[in-house]
Amino acid sequence: MTIYIDNKPYEVKPGKNLLEACLELGLNLPYFCWHPALGSVGACRQCAVKVFKDEDDKTGRLVMGCMEPVRDNLRLSLEDPGAKAFRDQVIGWLMTNHPHDCAVCDEGGSCHLQDMTVMTGHTYRNYRFSKRTYENQDLGPFLNHEMNRCIQCYRCVRFYKDYAGGKDLNVFAAHNHVYFGRCESGRLESEFSGNLAEVCPTGVFTDKTLKSHYTRKWDMTWAPSVCQGCSLGCNTSAGERYGSLRQIANRYNGEVNGYFLCDRGRYGYEFVNSDQRILQPAFRPHSNGTVNKEQVLGQVAARLKNGRTIGIGSPRASLESNFALKLLVGDDNFYLGMSDSDHDHTSLALKILRDGPVRTPSLQEAGQADAVFILGEDLTNTAPMLALAVRQAVRRKPEADAMGQIHLAEWQDAAVREAVQEDHGPLFIFNTIPTKLDELAEAVQRGAPEQLARLGFAVAQQLGADIGPITGLTPEETALAEKIAVALLAAERPLIIGGYGSGCDHMMKAAANVAWALQHKGRNPMLSLTLPEVNSLGLEMLGGHRLDTAIDVLRQGEADTVIVLENDLYRRADEHLIDEFFLHAQDVILIDHLYNRTAEKATVLLPAGTFAEADGTVVNNEGRAQRYYQVYVPKGDVQESWRWCLQIAERAQVPSLHGLHNLDDIDWALTTGMPALASVQHLAPHADFRINGQRIPREPHRYSGRTAMDANVNVSEPKPAEDEDTPLSFTMEGFRGEPPAPLIPFFWSPGWNSVQSVNKYQQEIGGHLHGGDPGIRLLEPHVNGGPPYFHEAPDTFVPIPGHVHIIPVYNIFGSEELSMYTSGIAKNASDFCCIFLNPDDLAQWNITPGNWVTVEMDHHTCKLVARANHWMPRGLAGVNAGLPHSPVVDLPVLAKMQA
Repeated sequence: MTIYIDNKPYEVKPGKNLLEACLELGLNLPYFCWHPALGSVGACRQCAVKVFKDEDDKTGRLVMGCMEPVRDNLRLSLEDPGAKAFRDQVIGWLMTNHPHDCAVCDEGGSCHLQDMTVMTGHTYRNYRFSKRTYENQDLGPFLNHEMNRCIQCYRCVRFYKDYAGGKDLNVFAAHNHVYFGRCESGRLESEFSGNLAEVCPTGVFTDKTLKSHYTRKWDMTWAPSVCQGCSLGCNTSAGERYGSLRQIANRYNGEVNGYFLCDRGRYGYEFVNSDQRILQPAFRPHSNGTVNKEQVLGQVAARLKNGRTIGIGSPRASLESNFALKLLVGDDNFYLGMSDSDHDHTSLALKILRDGPVRTPSLQEAGQADAVFILGEDLTNTAPMLALAVRQAVRRKPEADAMGQIHLAEWQDAAVREAVQEDHGPLFIFNTIPTKLDELAEAVQRGAPEQLARLGFAVAQQLGADIGPITGLTPEETALAEKIAVALLAAERPLIIGGYGSGCDHMMKAAANVAWALQHKGRNPMLSLTLPEVNSLGLEMLGGHRLDTAIDVLRQGEADTVIVLENDLYRRADEHLIDEFFLHAQDVILIDHLYNRTAEKATVLLPAGTFAEADGTVVNNEGRAQRYYQVYVPKGDVQESWRWCLQIAERAQVPSLHGLHNLDDIDWALTTGMPALASVQHLAPHADFRINGQRIPREPHRYSGRTAMDANVNVSEPKPAEDEDTPLSFTMEGFRGEPPAPLIPFFWSPGWNSVQSVNKYQQEIGGHLHGGDPGIRLLEPHVNGGPPYFHEAPDTFVPIPGHVHIIPVYNIFGSEELSMYTSGIAKNASDFCCIFLNPDDLAQWNITPGNWVTVEMDHHTCKLVARANHWMPRGLAGVNAGLPHSPVVDLPVLAKMQA
């Protein structure tokens, strides 16, 4: 399709609006209310262009670029004097009440409003009267509120309410006297509220955590990174100043997280700056508890040479670090540092993804599904961005119906939503307790995980799966299974979701059976499985022994030294088992970045770099390997865990690690030694990569204060740190063009200083980055042969008198280990560990809600606070998973109750 812009022909794709078309062509057209993920509503009137009937028309008419579709041979002008004057007048209106506070505004210098004002040519204010003022609200620990800066673009409520499903933010009043906020001050309830700081084109909503250690955004050092908060692997940009991490911002990835992050991922970074950091090597016993680096390396190497050493990996450590430890201690002595239940679920997920015929979708593909079936997952709390994708997926069918009937384009957001109203596509949820997605579901089924899994097997059987008969279902359950099967068969892109959240592996098996049966029927299903941590799948692909067998090895005296990699073992197994583990270990060498309960028992501490201080690779739940990069060089002896392993191996003369010195070396060894991980070698450019002989700078060209930061120590500018592992530099000097996608530390383009500059890096608006999005998929469907169905459904759940079957209850704030070092997230988490029981069970055992109860597991007891939960089936109990010092760790578990 050809359009003419200022009499020049351009080829564009059909289905776009004029604003999108101009931006994709690299032309600058100012806008405010339009957002590529939210569509068009024509609220700000800033993207005005002049459209002409034909080449003879010299008058034309003004239209809003975001509201006008492209059509063949359309003629328009961006430079027409009338259009430019209109845009200048509009921004004058929008700026009528905007305060001139750029010098103190957190968005100053990275503000979309500033960019568009300059782009429009508006330099002087014509308004000479008193400005409208508002009272701001306290919106909680994550966001700062400054309503006086508002220009009424409506982006905030459109994202918060329409896109993310939030209920407690709204717009009040009318005209230009509108107020965007809550009915009263209070913490925003949405788990995606932090996106308002990036969605807002001005400084109305800004990052409160950045404000607490304020730094101008152009004065930070940035690096491409990967979120550590869950298994989805969202892409982030991490910003540092003065040796501390200051902000996590979204890094666009067209396959994964797109434009958004959840609040855990955006704000859970403060563990990097925690006062619980391990910053120096330590050796016990020692007179002062610390030693220098060479001493501790010599001691560890001697122990490795003189005894049998085992290594315990970690699902929160990189592939490189786990692999280096595995080579250091030997394959037979490497143990997966996961709890039994996490290992069982991750191992099962790997088998399903590797051997099954159904493809796992990316997050963006999941958002395109037209029917969704969720088995045993509270996605908002275990995989938040997948929950956000499901919210978009349930709109697909009614939107498609509306667009087909009244010929609307998808980007016409207001019209499409008006046509759709409250309609939703097919969504079915099986979960023991309520979830935030229930409001969108066509049907919700409650019950014990085993019973729900049996019903999931029944759905697969309705779809023709070759499995045994499922008996004992009620007529209502049978009818529901038939209804779900019919809806999934009618869909073009059905999505089945399972995972670890219920603690029942049969839920994952049921999800696989349903997806495989749909594949056998000739449909095009997608199967998404959630996993516990950022690199759970990568660790499982490396392979190793179960953690409980490590305890047996120590108990039997077959090993005397343990190297623990980035792991608090007290989060992996019950306390008495880990106490016994340390009792039998003569020496425990911990490589970690946080002082935790395992660190208290370790005889040697080696300070590891966090994701902000290290380079490494992780594998997300879809099998996508992604690289994160060091943001800054930490002080002291803090370094990557894999580098500690290499240095120990050099002194201990371990032949398997001989000659390995940097990231490229260890990735070469990893990819040659592990065929399943061979693609990791091509994940990102190697350390010798240059563009025009230059590295990629981590610092913006406006970076300031470099010579003054250490002036209290030395007035001479220090030499920048060298980076031998990556093509990135720790300076502002280097190549200023667009680097390959995996190496983009931040998005910036001339005239585009805010996050909106990402449109300059995309193949098309909202699409892939130039050269493809970061990451390489390591797992693809196994298409040969028939589906490997799971034939055995679980037995019907039967309560055991005097006992409860405890299942995990996850929370986005509290269940993840590292994010709890952020005060805002800790404030939103539960204060203590509770046990949730059916009120009838509480009455039977004469337990008053709120009182402490004793729970006996494996001949050990613990105390928990009883809470009533009407959704919990009789004989089941739920416990907050992952809370610090929780006495119940490896769930599910059978326990005896005592009042």
